[in-house]
Amino acid sequence: MELTWIQIIGTILAKFWLVWLSMAIVFALSIKFKRQLGLYGKMFDSTVAIAGFAIVLFWFFTAIYADALINFDPLAQISGMKNKVPGTPVAGMEDAWFLFGGDNLARDVYSRLIIGSRQVLIIAPAATAFAFMAGVTLGVPAGYYGGLYDTVMSFIANLVLSFPVILLFYLLVTPEIVETGIPVYMAAVLFLFPIVFVLILLNSRFYTQPGKRNLYIGIAAVIGLWAYLGLAFNLDPLGILYMDPNLLNIFVAVVFVNSPTVFRIVRGLVLDIQTRDYVAAAQTRGEGPWYVMLWEILPNARGPLIVDFCLRIGYTTILLGTLGFFGLGVSPESPDWGSTINEGRKLLSIYPHPALPPAFALMSLVLGLNLLADGLREESLKD
Repeated sequence: MELTWIQIIGTILAKFWLVWLSMAIVFALSIKFKRQLGLYGKMFDSTVAIAGFAIVLFWFFTAIYADALINFDPLAQISGMKNKVPGTPVAGMEDAWFLFGGDNLARDVYSRLIIGSRQVLIIAPAATAFAFMAGVTLGVPAGYYGGLYDTVMSFIANLVLSFPVILLFYLLVTPEIVETGIPVYMAAVLFLFPIVFVLILLNSRFYTQPGKRNLYIGIAAVIGLWAYLGLAFNLDPLGILYMDPNLLNIFVAVVFVNSPTVFRIVRGLVLDIQTRDYVAAAQTRGEGPWYVMLWEILPNARGPLIVDFCLRIGYTTILLGTLGFFGLGVSPESPDWGSTINEGRKLLSIYPHPALPPAFALMSLVLGLNLLADGLREESLKD
């Protein structure tokens, strides 16, 4: 017997009990200790930020518990379930339904939606973080020193930004570009920035304590080189860290497209903040330039940067969905939301159920990130 929409919603709410429990624990602890949690704690004074955080946290825990939430293998084709409506029972299985119906290949739309959230929540934040480290590493000295370096880097950033973002992103992941090996060469360069950023950060902080500095830099260098070889070239000797070629292409494209914008934001913030009295005081104390940049200026730019980070994850989510929609996602059979929407829209006028759930999921995540960014912006202005 088919389930009604009330029964479908009830079943899904019950299946998500781990998500609700985890969200409740996070909210309870965060509200209890919000006065000790800096800007994150102040976020709970904003209704807009709380709403956005709740949506983002929901998808975060959904991605974590995805394996426990799905009903079927998202790639499995089950006989007789092609284009079936939501709530259709699976023949030969007791208490088993396609909660959001089946797609044109008889796959469970609900399970594909849940697993698709994991891909989005892995790629978008990680790639955005890499872009930020590249933008910060290049943008802070550009704003601090100015001169020829600033002129050259600003010109390169403006050159990249002169291309339409979607078109540039699309070109970087096309098969013709991939066959040239350009994404691998770009990864070899772009993936160095997180390592350089961390090493400079540690060196500037512990410069007066050679013992600690050498220990921390040594550990960071070993871990960074290990991750670099695994992620950029799939040469991890332990076989733990690796990146699928299609995923590498998308990851590199996200980092390359976002880095120039982050560079310009960071450069502008540094130009403003370096005129403050506390920066002059640090320079008077004899602190090194990198210490002033990374430990005096950068922390005081955290508000705008955190806001932009949230917004940029949303932009990246949309870009990933766009690529998947045009068949340039992680893989052709991938359950990512863009690919699922593209497959479902072919029969949208007859069977709307395969396309609508992933479309609403994509919309809700981006909405949550935008609300979170707006709330953080409000609180950072009060900081």
